[in-house]
Amino acid sequence: MTLLLEELARVKPPGETFVTVGVFDGVHRGHRHLLDLLKRQAAQAGCVPCVITFRNHPVSVLRPDAPVRLITTVEERVRLLQWLGIEMVVPITFTVDVSRVTAKEFVAMLQRYLRMRGMVVGPDFALGHNREGTAQVLRALGRELGYTVTVPQPYEDGGVQVSSTATRNALAAGDMATASRFLERSYTLVGEVVQGVGRGGSLLGYPTANVAVDHNLLLPGDGIYATWFYVDQQRYKAATSIGMRPTFGLGGERTVEAFLLDFRGDLYHKTVRLKFVERLRDELTFESAEALKTQMDKDVEETRRVLGNW
Repeated sequence: MTLLLEELARVKPPGETFVTVGVFDGVHRGHRHLLDLLKRQAAQAGCVPCVITFRNHPVSVLRPDAPVRLITTVEERVRLLQWLGIEMVVPITFTVDVSRVTAKEFVAMLQRYLRMRGMVVGPDFALGHNREGTAQVLRALGRELGYTVTVPQPYEDGGVQVSSTATRNALAAGDMATASRFLERSYTLVGEVVQGVGRGGSLLGYPTANVAVDHNLLLPGDGIYATWFYVDQQRYKAATSIGMRPTFGLGGERTVEAFLLDFRGDLYHKTVRLKFVERLRDELTFESAEALKTQMDKDVEETRRVLGNW
């Protein structure tokens, strides 16, 4: 628990706070619904809205054999939360020691270090050892320790509760329309351009940028996508492939390869952003490199059509 205390002790709140706690992976519309309530409640009480987010997903500690691929890095999460008007964003590290902290101990820390006067938590929220700190338990503790607890209604879209899990499911299925609607933005990956096997340019006439993405992040489902490629403050249309390159039987890890339309230049070792707009097709196995090239010609034209509307 030493690390948790150190992380909280470094925070210097400018006043009393209203706090919410969670991973907030993706900072999707369900999160924004809760954050809007947090900001309103904090403003009415003359307090500062504060979000505690985890640097790592708790599942990575509690069930390391079943890791959760994240929608956003902690840096992107902090940026999005601040952009939404959250004055205090406090990243903490989830550890085995943190998992053993009781709900009462945790909220007492929030009162001591963050000057917490109120909490806003989701309807299914729970914190503390064995998830003992449900909304009902937190309310009882609030009456004892002197803070309020507010629980908003779940946020739904077309009868579906918007959640990080629902967003991950949409991304894994390549359903960019649903994922973009839940996120209120296009899904974006950031990575460094690294050396590939070189078949794209020499064999197919389509040199691709191989983007190395943080292995903790979720890749959209295998397939070909119309994307925007950002590098050096410039934007380019790109047909991006995610998958295992089955035509060449390479196997191994999934890769992210982007062919930039109307671009010539060296991208190696540059940090780039890929914004996913629409899934064009499944990843397919072709009988020959020539058949693959013919399909890639079609993919490029389809990418031009899709992105031409943006």
